[in-house]
Amino acid sequence: MKPICILFAALIFNLFPIFLAAQEFQVDANINTPRLQTADPKVFKSLETAIEEFFNNQVWTEDAFEQEERINCQIQLTITEEISETKFRAELAIQSTRPVYNSAYESPLLTHMDKDITFSYEQFQPLVFSENSFSDNLTSILSYYAFIMLGLDYDSFSPFGGEPYFNKAQEVINTVPQTVASSNRGWRQMDGNRNRYWLLENYLSPRIKPFRQAFYEYHRLGLDMMSENTIEARATITKSLESLQPVNKSYPNAMVLQVFANTKGEEIIEIFKLGSREEKVKVKRTMSQVDASNAARYEQIGN
Repeated sequence: MKPICILFAALIFNLFPIFLAAQEFQVDANINTPRLQTADPKVFKSLETAIEEFFNNQVWTEDAFEQEERINCQIQLTITEEISETKFRAELAIQSTRPVYNSAYESPLLTHMDKDITFSYEQFQPLVFSENSFSDNLTSILSYYAFIMLGLDYDSFSPFGGEPYFNKAQEVINTVPQTVASSNRGWRQMDGNRNRYWLLENYLSPRIKPFRQAFYEYHRLGLDMMSENTIEARATITKSLESLQPVNKSYPNAMVLQVFANTKGEEIIEIFKLGSREEKVKVKRTMSQVDASNAARYEQIGN
């Protein structure tokens, strides 16, 4: 019976691989409605479920993710304006993490606030991902961030491993009609210097490649090695952070550097509280340049 069962399982896998592949995301969504006046609150409960299902029930890559390998993600959508009963303006706060090898610690990969969210939604409306066509603005925004999170996750495990997913995020932007992009901020270069267009432009820019290499070294050769040799791992992280200085000079005010500082600042502080005096000096100097507006907080590292 055992060989027959194995043969049957293999047949099922070949015919229906999509159902056996583990999903990449474990998303928890929350809709905050502090200014709600006319819309039915049940609409937003339905939307929470729709967002979670959009991420969690879709297979986004060709790789099988084990349960412990899934990208944990917290999404909070805060409704800031009711344009009508079914159309809204909102702010999207998103945080994704990845597990650190041989530990229970989850390291943040992305902590970001997108304030340019405009969308329409009706109760029980499904959010359907379509890779090659535009459905609606909210679906495009969520698809875009799915690929950004995948890009960062893969970049953290192999050098430039996230390239295919950053390219897919570009495809999402390319499918947004000009009429939609012109009336829904965040997709275009002209919409400001801190939006979806610029975030992706940074990740795909040749000037940012040293940052992406450092991102890999920080996580795979640094954090993941902490359980084996803390001193060597911390030295690797120090070196990876110093690699951000030339990027900061070649691409001043790059959005990804600020996103990185927002995401990793507290983690960096905690890592180097136990570092050597030399490491503390180097990291404080580097982060004070990369994250100049928050330079004072790195004094928490100590001397």
